[in-house]
Amino acid sequence: MVKRLISKGLMFGNLIHIESPALVERYRRALQHLTGKTTALEDFHVDLSGYSPEIGAELGDTSYLNHAGVNRQFILLTTEQKTAPLLNAMFSTSRSILRDWIEANEAQLFALTARDAVAGELVNSVYDVSEPKRLLDIRQITVEADTTDGTVANAADLGRKINAFKQEPDAWYDDVLIAEMIDLAKKTGDVIRNPVKLKTSKFTQQNFWTAHFGGCYVFQDVDHPAAIVPEDVKLPMEFTFRFSQRNKIAYFLQLNELVEPIAQARGIDAAAVLKQKMDFIVVAHAAAMGEDLKGATRRDLRALARAHAGELPEEFHGLAALARWAESGGPWPKITADHPAYFYTLRARPHHDADLVNRLLAQLAPKDIRQLFICHKELFYRVYATWTEPKKDYVADFLAREYLADKDAAREALFGHDAPMEEPQMTKEDIIELVGPWGAVRRG
Repeated sequence: MVKRLISKGLMFGNLIHIESPALVERYRRALQHLTGKTTALEDFHVDLSGYSPEIGAELGDTSYLNHAGVNRQFILLTTEQKTAPLLNAMFSTSRSILRDWIEANEAQLFALTARDAVAGELVNSVYDVSEPKRLLDIRQITVEADTTDGTVANAADLGRKINAFKQEPDAWYDDVLIAEMIDLAKKTGDVIRNPVKLKTSKFTQQNFWTAHFGGCYVFQDVDHPAAIVPEDVKLPMEFTFRFSQRNKIAYFLQLNELVEPIAQARGIDAAAVLKQKMDFIVVAHAAAMGEDLKGATRRDLRALARAHAGELPEEFHGLAALARWAESGGPWPKITADHPAYFYTLRARPHHDADLVNRLLAQLAPKDIRQLFICHKELFYRVYATWTEPKKDYVADFLAREYLADKDAAREALFGHDAPMEEPQMTKEDIIELVGPWGAVRRG
């Protein structure tokens, strides 16, 4: 499985190659500084956080920079790491936090990493999540970092001593202070002309997905808070829904205005998007029937759909009705939350947590393999391992050909936003009819 995905660029893609002896040595010092461990490797790849799959395999520890799955540590050797993925992410917010911090400090980090590695940590007040309720204590993340030889801390100390030297009337006679300043300046350089200071950035984390406890979604910063969790997970929130409670999840998403129907969205070819989702459902069914999918084209999939029309699941027929409406109009096909196709018909509205909502929708509509790969890679890799070899081949070829060739265009076609169409409008009564009676969500 891994070899096929790696060869197609679908796994461990866009990692930063570390092979220069100087960078390798800096990494070793930083690794020792953070974890007390080292590596004998002289050639490896790193992700956004400096995690290396090769070193993880060498150490027999894929969490060597992420102990207990909280307070993720990082090693920066170059600001180019901001373009890399974040592997083994335990929280959906970690990549954006670390990337935003790098961009906010890019000039300083560029200068610092020219001489040394920068090591740091995404710090919160929680040091373990042995119980699900601890997830609700994670509300703010602070990024702390310095070079392995303490350049930033030394520069701050030097700055304080310079201020003291300027302000104290007898400072010219303080040989100890002057000696300390000279010693620190040798380590930091001229901090007057070239200030060495990293912004202490704090980020809120109230809406997030976490891999802990089988995968949980927590929405605290919405009008009507709720969590969506596996069956055996309990959180001290007024509203906690299981993935099987589709009506309640649907109502939660609508009540907080987090989603919109694909068929009503402007700026995209809704019919094309829906038909592609239908193709993925055909692929899933055909693979289960033992059909040969190697090199299958859109025409081949249409032929398979005709051949198996009576056997295709309800997801296919629901999306087909919606695609017909998007192409030619007619009566609006009401697809309720009880319908298997319901979550396939939605995408996130434009808001701060759109990526989080699209991740949830991908999990609720897992046969859409393209959205699953884009929005929830952790789950994609897990389910990919269970597929037949023909399906693995088809999906890997499709994603390499249709997605990796132009990722930006594909994401824009699927998730780009424009003003929604005016009709058909859904009233509150329509929503209740769609998702079933649940009642209004109220706080307190």
